[in-house]
Amino acid sequence: MAIDILMPALSPTMESGTLSKWTIAVGDPVRSGDVIAEIETDKATMEVEAVDDGVLASILVADGSDGVAVGTVIARLAEDGEAVEDVASAAVPPPAPVSPAPVSLAPVSDPAEASAASQTDAVSADPVPAVAAPVQTSAVAAVAAPKAPATSADGSRIFASPLARRIAADRGIDLARLSGSGPHGRILRRDVEEQAASPAPVMAGAAGQMAASASAPVAGASSLEPNSQMRRIIAQRLQESKANAPHFYLTVDCEIDNLLAARRMMNDKAGEGVKISVNDLVIRAAAMALMAVPKANASWEGDHTRLFHHADIAMAVAVDGGLVTPVVWAAEQKGLAALSEITRDLASRARDGQLAPEEFSGGSFTISNLGMYGIREFAAVINPPHGAILAVGAGEERPVVRDGQLAVATVMTVTLSADHRVVDGAVGAEWLQAFKGYIEQPVTMLL
Repeated sequence: MAIDILMPALSPTMESGTLSKWTIAVGDPVRSGDVIAEIETDKATMEVEAVDDGVLASILVADGSDGVAVGTVIARLAEDGEAVEDVASAAVPPPAPVSPAPVSLAPVSDPAEASAASQTDAVSADPVPAVAAPVQTSAVAAVAAPKAPATSADGSRIFASPLARRIAADRGIDLARLSGSGPHGRILRRDVEEQAASPAPVMAGAAGQMAASASAPVAGASSLEPNSQMRRIIAQRLQESKANAPHFYLTVDCEIDNLLAARRMMNDKAGEGVKISVNDLVIRAAAMALMAVPKANASWEGDHTRLFHHADIAMAVAVDGGLVTPVVWAAEQKGLAALSEITRDLASRARDGQLAPEEFSGGSFTISNLGMYGIREFAAVINPPHGAILAVGAGEERPVVRDGQLAVATVMTVTLSADHRVVDGAVGAEWLQAFKGYIEQPVTMLL
């Protein structure tokens, strides 16, 4: 009996995805555990494993197809003893109304290194015969599996993302000549595109003059870059957030000299490998404030308001081509040393595209910290379905007035963006005052 392979749901919120690449061809034998395709979601690119044995009879969704709904039949396997031609011509059922069987997940590449662009729409099956062959559906599992590595002339492995290799092959660029800007020297899309955009070597004579003329800057020159699945989903969700959630903004200045002194003391006394950051202290203070003002730890759900029992804090991490928000679950229950270890691990794996879906889905509150870029103050867009997000600016020395006297203090400006459907102005102000208290007197967040 023929086996249908369905588009899997690779994250709790996934409704559709991009089928970036097939790693097998029609007629190839397939064994359980074989990597058969790469699928791009809004957060990562996953390799997909086959669950059943058989022979690939037909591919129904081509490489690069975008917006493939979960449950769509993307390929068909013929079981042992079945004719591949008969299976290929069997009727294709419509997309399943529910997600396929649970799958195990592990991302395998940078989230931004997804399929370059949609190449074709889903390929329809051959005309349906009068009596269709019986089929059964097959779940697929997404797992981390090694790709066939590219190698340089001396045989050493070249670390490059799938998209970087594809673009380099299309443009005739030797990856061995490039230096990667990704983690551990990994070659990313931007490295290949920068090489392609760099000027060619100067040539002598008329040929050199012609080449220089051809490469001269042109006023108004531009190029189109396809938006990845991640970029499109980010745009969609944030646009919906601004359109649907009535934002209001509250800003307060926090003096952080005591915080910085406490951080230095804790790092001096901490064990080897522990390095507490200002961001760790901000997360701790935010978590304690959410416990002190539980009405701020909520989200809007139409007829109901969801009140969270823990401070599940999502931290915004910039990655190549987008933004990921890994969650620190029950942050109020974690000490600063544990928070430091967790946040460093989550941020590192987010940039490497190695987060599991449950690590960047959910949460109750978001923190976006741009202080390391020297940004003094900004207002962030709420990360749905959260009820609020805290924008954290840089700490800098500013003049302050104390008891009528001018003094200098290190001040950090923070802005709370809140959803007025669920967080009232007074509740937001109360939460900010609690947060400010913990930041300015850091010993109180340890009680």
